[in-house]
Amino acid sequence: MKTPAHALLAMMLLAAPNALAEKADKEKPTYIEANRMSADDARRMSVFEGSVVLTKGTAQVLADRIVVRQDAEGFQFATATGKPVRFRQKGDPKPDRPAVWTEGEALRLEIDERNEKIELFERARVKRDQDEVRGEYIFLDQRTDYFSASSGRDTARDAATPAAESRVRAVIQPKFKPEAPEPPSAAPAPAAPAAPPPGPR
Repeated sequence: MKTPAHALLAMMLLAAPNALAEKADKEKPTYIEANRMSADDARRMSVFEGSVVLTKGTAQVLADRIVVRQDAEGFQFATATGKPVRFRQKGDPKPDRPAVWTEGEALRLEIDERNEKIELFERARVKRDQDEVRGEYIFLDQRTDYFSASSGRDTARDAATPAAESRVRAVIQPKFKPEAPEPPSAAPAPAAPAAPPPGPR
């Protein structure tokens, strides 16, 4: 996706050690629940509408409408729309760190299973552990810890949005833990009072 020069583009490689998705998720079947469903076998396309819930391993998408397409090799491509669409997915744990969840929302979400990427369009927000990014467009690479965000001000509709409202915003928490202050050393025991001088005999 090309971003015009006047758009604010933030490229972030956060220091979180977990990948965006569990490796086992891509081997799991996809389950979809909805109020209505239609299928076009000739075009390898299915449309799900009404309180749609898509689940694939640890990944879950909640949307008003999801269109799923499948290519000749069996890879799936999903486009979800809603007000907003919400998703969450668990990353792989590391030997020294537990797994963390990636959560996000937008008005439109596109999932590319072949290239293992997720794109969020319009009022997009992604949170991973304690880090959070907001923008009009967010790209996630599920194979790495990389994602990028942009203001998306490249259309007439976006041009009508005040620049201050369309800027990318990020909150990145420190990854180190502050050291606990050392406990105060024990105060020395008070000296015994001196014995009174002997009185006259």
